[in-house]
Amino acid sequence: MSRFNDFLEMKVMPVAGKVAAQRHLVALRDGIILTMPLIIVGSLFLILGNLPIPGYADFMAGIFGESWSTKLQYPVNVTFDVMAIFACFGIAYRLAQAYESDGVDPLSSGAIALSAFLLATPYSPFQVGEATANFVPVSLLGSGGLFVGMLVAMFATEVYRIIVKRNIVIRMPDGVPPAVARSFVALIPGFAVIILVWLIRLLVEATSFGDIHNLIATVIGSPLTLVGSSFIGSFVAELMIVLLWVCGLHGANIVGGIMSPIWLKATAENATAFAAGTDLPHIFTAQFFEVFIHVGGSGSTIGLVLIMIWRAKLKQNKQLGKLATGPAIFNINEPIVFGLPIVLNPIMIIPFITVPLVMVITTYIGMSTGLVAKPAGIVVPWTMPPFISGYLATGGKISGAVIQLINLALAMLIYYPFFRALEKNQLKEEEARQREVAASEDSTGPVSR
Repeated sequence: MSRFNDFLEMKVMPVAGKVAAQRHLVALRDGIILTMPLIIVGSLFLILGNLPIPGYADFMAGIFGESWSTKLQYPVNVTFDVMAIFACFGIAYRLAQAYESDGVDPLSSGAIALSAFLLATPYSPFQVGEATANFVPVSLLGSGGLFVGMLVAMFATEVYRIIVKRNIVIRMPDGVPPAVARSFVALIPGFAVIILVWLIRLLVEATSFGDIHNLIATVIGSPLTLVGSSFIGSFVAELMIVLLWVCGLHGANIVGGIMSPIWLKATAENATAFAAGTDLPHIFTAQFFEVFIHVGGSGSTIGLVLIMIWRAKLKQNKQLGKLATGPAIFNINEPIVFGLPIVLNPIMIIPFITVPLVMVITTYIGMSTGLVAKPAGIVVPWTMPPFISGYLATGGKISGAVIQLINLALAMLIYYPFFRALEKNQLKEEEARQREVAASEDSTGPVSR
């Protein structure tokens, strides 16, 4: 066990730390978070349009008319269908923040990236009366354009950084207001980005791909989506999450920086299918992991918390379990991961890795066989307590809460023998310390006054 800990500390943790701090992955993670409030708001309207309550549809029709469900779809459209726009801006903004010391302005970088993304997106003509106008396909502004938005954001910011670092910019006198000065600094980088994206678009249009979105979807998007939406790919992703956690790193954030675009795209496609009343195409979405696997946080540590309250013999463990109950209900696991601890703990590492992997298997079997409803594309806040979150995430299906209960029971069964072994070791160590103290007192004798 000591060799295993040494391996984690010497080999795994330095590499994992570098990955966690990699600026492009951090920008991807933090930039996509910009879309979350909008998607959650859209999900609330998606729930309101599909509440499984008898007589609800007739009640809503009586208030808003027969087209009430279409009207509730408006907020869903303006949140889910524009996620690529906000992700592009957010990623460019966050990446530029990492380059602020080089003179890169985050706001200008976000604006340039957004303009470049729209330039990379093909327009389609449509007739308005006697005039012909152009429109941007909504499908390419939402989940369908997410990969292009990500790549354009990073490309535009890197071009911006290179030009600013080489001082190929227009500098204004000191007396000019800072906002005006920054806009002039961004002029040449912005021109360069637009020219480069325009040329790339012209080159791609001369090929059989037709446009940049189709090229990215074929060359990059399809393979990544295939991996992210497969059982093996998702199993490996969850394994990486818990392996990073046992090294003391936030595995969900690190892996999410890579996998979030894939799972977010699947979420949006499920939401579209759910609103249309058709079969849900995906099992593996962001909610699959947040709601059904990370119950109580990564490693499903709420099961361990319940065992500590129920079966702990040592006072400190029982007290820690009580203190960690509140956070665990809201899917926060740091008090247990670092308080017990689980990090670099050779006994507790085993169930911490095993539990979520078993839950991936059970949840996948349940959903693939139809016994459990698939995630409906409804994004519930990750802090939503268990059972409520499972019910809502599946579009009001009780099977979503049932599979959470089953997974919680499995987590408790797996954690229990390892926690007992941990307490036995702790008791032995405590007894050994007491014997040492007693022996020390006997050897020194009573202290004279």
